[in-house]
Amino acid sequence: MKGLIPVGLVVAILFSVQIVLSFERPPMSSVQQGFRGTGMVETYNPREAEELAEINQPPESFGPLEPGGDKASDVYENVQVLGHLSDDEFIGLMALITEWVSPEEGCAYCHNEDNLASDEVYAKGVARRMIEMTWNVNANWTDHVKDTGVTCYTCHRGQPQPQYAWYSETGPAQQTGGFSQSRNNQNVATEVAAYSSLPYDALDRLLAAEGEIRVQPRNGLPIFGQTGSSIQDTEVTYSLMMYMSESLGVNCTFCHNSRAFYKWDESAPQRVRAWHGIQMVRNLNQEYVVPLKPVIPEEHLGVSGDIAKVGCNTCHQGINKPLYGAKMLPDALPLSGPPQ
Repeated sequence: MKGLIPVGLVVAILFSVQIVLSFERPPMSSVQQGFRGTGMVETYNPREAEELAEINQPPESFGPLEPGGDKASDVYENVQVLGHLSDDEFIGLMALITEWVSPEEGCAYCHNEDNLASDEVYAKGVARRMIEMTWNVNANWTDHVKDTGVTCYTCHRGQPQPQYAWYSETGPAQQTGGFSQSRNNQNVATEVAAYSSLPYDALDRLLAAEGEIRVQPRNGLPIFGQTGSSIQDTEVTYSLMMYMSESLGVNCTFCHNSRAFYKWDESAPQRVRAWHGIQMVRNLNQEYVVPLKPVIPEEHLGVSGDIAKVGCNTCHQGINKPLYGAKMLPDALPLSGPPQ
C-alpha cells in the first residue's frame, strides 16, 4: 500500500504539469471589433501570432505568366484542361504548380517522366479536377474569396496533400457495452471538436453534407435529426463553430454580436462571408473532392475508408485571411476561371 503512494504522487504531479502547460501564459492582447459594451473583443496570444506569421508567408513571386507560342493543345498531347493556354503560359503554370504542390517529387508526382502524355499516374487526373475546382472558387465564390482568390498553394503549401485536410472521425476503437456504448458521436476528446465533449462528426454533417446549422428550434418540440434544431443538433452546430474559431484563430465575436448571437442585422460583416464560405466548402467536397475517392490509393484514405476533404482550416491555417490576404492570383491568371 505504501508503494502506491509515490506512484500516485508522480501521476498527480505529471497531471498538474500537463494542466499548467496547457494554459496560455500572459500577457495577452485584445482588439475591439465592435461597439463598446457588447463584448465584441478579439483576444489573442501575441507569441502565437508571431509563429503564425512566420508559417503563413506566401511563396516567392516570379511575376505574371506572359502568353507566347502556339496553343498548348497543339504543341502537347493529351492536354485536357489547360489546352487553351499558350505554350509559355502552360509551361509556366506547370512550373508553379510543381513548386506549390510537389517541389521534392517534381513532375514525377503527376507524370510518367518517360511519357508525359500518359494518364497512368492517378495524381494527374486528380490535378485536372483540382484545377477545375480552383476555377470554380475564383469565378463563382467571390462572395467569400473576394478579389484575393486562391491558388494551389493556398491549401497545399508545398505538400502533395494539404496538411489540414480532414478525414471522418470514428471515435474510440474500444468502449464499454450496454447503454454507455451509445455516445451519440460525442463525449470523446478530439481535435476537431477542440477537445470538448461536443460531437466529433460535425464536419461530416455540416461541411460534407447539407445539414442545417441552427441553434434555435423552429417549433416547440424539436426532434433530433428532423427539425435541425434539437439539443443534439445545437451541439453539432457549436462543434462546427469551435472548429471554425480554431481554424481562423478568432473568437466567436469575430462574426457574432455577443448581445444577440442569433441576429444577423447586428452581426459583423464577417458572418455573411463565413456563411458563403460554408456553402463553398460543401460545394467543393460534394462536387470535386468526394467523387475522386475511386481513384485514390487505399493508403491515402482515412481509417473509415473516406477521402481527405476540405474545410476552413485547409486554407486558413490559423488566421482569418489565408496567407494574410496575399494576392497570388495575378501571378497565375490562368487559374482565375475557366476559358470563356
